[in-house]
Amino acid sequence: MKKSLLARNNDLANTQRQIEILSNGIFKYELPTFANKIKETNQFPLHPNKLEILQLNLGYMCNQVCAHCHVDAGPDRKEIMTLETMNQCLEVIKKTGAHTLDLTGGAPEMNPVKDFIVRSNLTIIRANKKYYDLPEFFKKHNVHIVSSMPHWTRGKTDKQRGDGVFDKSIKALQMLNDVGYGMKDSSLTLDLVYNPSGAFLPGDQQALENDFKKALKEEFNIDFNKLFTITNLPISRFLDYLIASDNYEDYMFALVEAYNPLAVKNVMCTNTISVSWDGFLYDCDFNQMLNLKVNSTIKHISEYNEELLQNRDISINQHCYGCTAGAGSSCQGVVA
Repeated sequence: MKKSLLARNNDLANTQRQIEILSNGIFKYELPTFANKIKETNQFPLHPNKLEILQLNLGYMCNQVCAHCHVDAGPDRKEIMTLETMNQCLEVIKKTGAHTLDLTGGAPEMNPVKDFIVRSNLTIIRANKKYYDLPEFFKKHNVHIVSSMPHWTRGKTDKQRGDGVFDKSIKALQMLNDVGYGMKDSSLTLDLVYNPSGAFLPGDQQALENDFKKALKEEFNIDFNKLFTITNLPISRFLDYLIASDNYEDYMFALVEAYNPLAVKNVMCTNTISVSWDGFLYDCDFNQMLNLKVNSTIKHISEYNEELLQNRDISINQHCYGCTAGAGSSCQGVVA
């Protein structure tokens, strides 16, 4: 497996290099810092609201190597959350007012300790026979499935995620439909996630949802509930791509030009805490990949203290423009 050009997330020195690129840029003209941008509307510093979502990254192992992946996940990654850390997370969510336990990866299904799932890349269901019964497992436990789907066409999907991904994804969606997911009047929720395949921002979320629903229904008789659009943030593997393709400067300028102050108040770091595979706490999954831990004396899930964490300033950098461009972006789609 080829190592990322600029960073692997377990390499602190190279991760620091990514932060320096984001902070200092490689531009002909200086970009305003994100901190100064939100100061213009008296939104600095950012503070958390009531915790609603505890997001667990169960590990960086994945059966795919996607071009836009901010986790730099792949089959060669060995980082996996232990049962001890999982139990610490479960104890925290019991004691807080958080209403959602959001499981992600890599491919969270590949964590061998527990069969938790929320966010899926779809192809894992068809990757190995031991995963074939996942749709029935999800149904039994009424799990809300959020599945990544780059496009409704084979060419664009396989270009972003690898040859054969589209066909496997279609088969997985059909399997989920067969057990009731995404169907009318069903309580089993199946949502899709769209990331742009290049150096541009996603289009209108509702319009894209309509296009996805029409195409997938007509071509493959597939139903789903909602489509979430997520802006690719300039970190990890996607930052590698932007620099290698000479798109980094233009992309960053596009994010700054599309900055929307109305999106700031609802960015996901204000209601979410991200927990890494080894139990450390971050304001969001993107900060986790840059090793920007929470700005608090509390750094690990084992010492969780909600009162102290609520009084922290949220850690920000230039990548935060990605969550505030246009209608905004979060793991739950647009925010403004």
